[in-house]
Amino acid sequence: MSVPSLPPCTILIVDDNLQNLELLEAYLELPGVRTLRATNGEEALQRVAEERPDLILLDVMMPRMSGFEVCTKIKSDPGTRDIAIIMVTALSEESDQERGKDCGTDDFVTQPVGRKDLLDRIARLLAARPK
Repeated sequence: MSVPSLPPCTILIVDDNLQNLELLEAYLELPGVRTLRATNGEEALQRVAEERPDLILLDVMMPRMSGFEVCTKIKSDPGTRDIAIIMVTALSEESDQERGKDCGTDDFVTQPVGRKDLLDRIARLLAARPK
């Protein structure tokens, strides 16, 4: 099974679970891929403002500020709305996916997610981003 390559990019991983963060970082250990991490929504918004990542892997269920709220804030700001967001969550109900679409997520994956599937989705979104 070949792993898709990604263009040089910066990816912010947002999850309050350290094991999930480390797993996603391991998936993204590829040439040219820089990863950042945030463990809550407020920290994620700060990292977005400071670093302007190309893509965000965003957990939904976090304390204080949910991934839905983070996504809404990022997508409502003209300066950050073009950042691709993939929600990576244990939530699998159709209503959760609808809520993700309503707040502007570009993709929604249910955990556990395989490396190849995730990298395929990331590659597709990065290829579609505005130049």
